Amino acid sequence: MRVSTAQFYYQNSLQLSNKQSGVNDQIGYISSGKRVLTAKDDAVQFGTLTGYKDELANIEKYKRNISQAESRNSLIETSFANATDIMQAFKQRFIQVQNGTQSDSDLLALADLAKDSLEQMLDIANLKDETGGYIFSGYQIDVQPFSLQPDNSVVYQGDSGERQLQIAKSVNVPTNLSGDDAFMKAPNTIGDYSAVYNTNTSGIRVNRAEIVNPGLNNVTPGAGFPPDYNFNFVSATDLVVTDADGDVMTSIAGYTPGQIVSLPNGVEVQIDGNPLPGDNFDLTPQQNVSVFETMKQAIDWISQGNNPADPTQHKVDYDNILSQIDSALNQVVSNQTTAGIRLQLIENQENNHLDSELYLQKGRSNIEDLDYAKAIAEFEQSKVSLQAAQQTFVQVKNLSLFNYL
Repeated sequence: MRVSTAQFYYQNSLQLSNKQSGVNDQIGYISSGKRVLTAKDDAVQFGTLTGYKDELANIEKYKRNISQAESRNSLIETSFANATDIMQAFKQRFIQVQNGTQSDSDLLALADLAKDSLEQMLDIANLKDETGGYIFSGYQIDVQPFSLQPDNSVVYQGDSGERQLQIAKSVNVPTNLSGDDAFMKAPNTIGDYSAVYNTNTSGIRVNRAEIVNPGLNNVTPGAGFPPDYNFNFVSATDLVVTDADGDVMTSIAGYTPGQIVSLPNGVEVQIDGNPLPGDNFDLTPQQNVSVFETMKQAIDWISQGNNPADPTQHKVDYDNILSQIDSALNQVVSNQTTAGIRLQLIENQENNHLDSELYLQKGRSNIEDLDYAKAIAEFEQSKVSLQAAQQTFVQVKNLSLFNYL
């Protein structure tokens, strides 16, 4: 077979190039410590390796979110732990004012201390995170959620939004608690209504006012019963209940103290005490009472001193407020518990990620990591083969028929 000089040079150049490329590839494997760098190294294993890398990248993203979520919820838990201490101290002061040994000046001092507690609670409610955003403002992180009014009432200016971070493929965890859920929705200890006492000479007190049959409680305008009700004791045993339009809801002759009063719209009311003729109160729907409103009522109650305008009603109000303080305290403790549950979820998920990461790293290592002893041996063989090919080419290219003539 006839072999031209050009063909000879081409074939040898191609052979040397391939051997040099192989040596360079092996240098790349050794320097990186990896045996699969591209799909051409092992197409099947490269696909599996890509899957491992994607999962590990996702875990890194989740771990960053976990760090942020843990920080925010730890701040929330600490905040409500402090709020719990404030409410417990507030409750003790309120109990203290009722011991009968306080002078008016003592009560004014206690009222000032109670107002300090309100302001401390407000500071917690307006807390910011490490980025400067308000924790309890919902989605409106740049809006201060709570503001104190001159009459000690508190207005909420945030929304009900709940911000979340994804900490696993199917797991999202909240990183805030909206202010209305946190501070504005302590359950009303009476039930679904609040009582306003117009005349209360006997000291009766609404113990329970609840909607027990929501299906009957149609309060749509023009389609049912107006939601406000008036209870009027015509005598100690005769009770008339009217709605906001003045229509009679029920009339009881022979009322007995503690009797459950059932209204035709699914509402039940129970009253403590022995009523007297003329006792009269209104019920207005209110399922929740804000923590701040309860604190304001307590401050206002203390500020009346030892000589309130209506001592009988003053005592009834004390019992109502103390009961509502307990509800506010429970609300704060419940929020702390919620943050604790979130932190437990975060910790569990973090541990899951550590286990998964270990498994994925091992699988990735099995595919990707280089056997250095084998790789160096192959590299030395390839290098020797390249050198031999180079030397052979140098010697052969100088051969000519004239050398044999």
